[in-house]
Amino acid sequence: MSVFGDGLDAAVQKAFTRPAPKRAPAQMRYLVKQLGSTKAVAQMLRISQRTVERYVKDQIKKPRPDLAARLEAEVKKRWQPQIRAKARQKAATTDGIVIDTRARIGYTAPIGTTDEDRLRHLTVALPPRYAARLFNAQEQGASDQQLQQIAAEALKEVYFQDNGRRAGQLEEVRFTDIEHLEFDL
Repeated sequence: MSVFGDGLDAAVQKAFTRPAPKRAPAQMRYLVKQLGSTKAVAQMLRISQRTVERYVKDQIKKPRPDLAARLEAEVKKRWQPQIRAKARQKAATTDGIVIDTRARIGYTAPIGTTDEDRLRHLTVALPPRYAARLFNAQEQGASDQQLQQIAAEALKEVYFQDNGRRAGQLEEVRFTDIEHLEFDL
């Protein structure tokens, strides 16, 4: 499970103007339209082509839970690509992205100081350049660890260093034990 990748996807999905299809037959028809054939959909979902055809014709309506999850994920991945791209572009150029997290955050500091790493709940607006770095890294297939590192750098600059106004000698921020993570555009 990709905490950061899923969080970024969820933030972008909030920009959708129409809900994605909910019922399995409608989802199957959408994927067939997107991929061009029932065979391609069957291979992607790891089911038979005949099963895809039966969903398309409304002969089967309720998929197994594992197939339902794969089906929903594939539809959401392809749903409203222009709106998804616009939302990412806007966040990366003008608006930035908001990170809301509850995790162990801090850096090496004397015990008892306020900057020692401890469990914190932060909601911080990150500048557009960090939104751009997160989305670019995600598109290039970055691991959750790499996305977490970018978020830690952003928190270091924006939260701990207050955009260069304090803690100038700060080197590395630790961002671990994530209990909650959510992004918003």
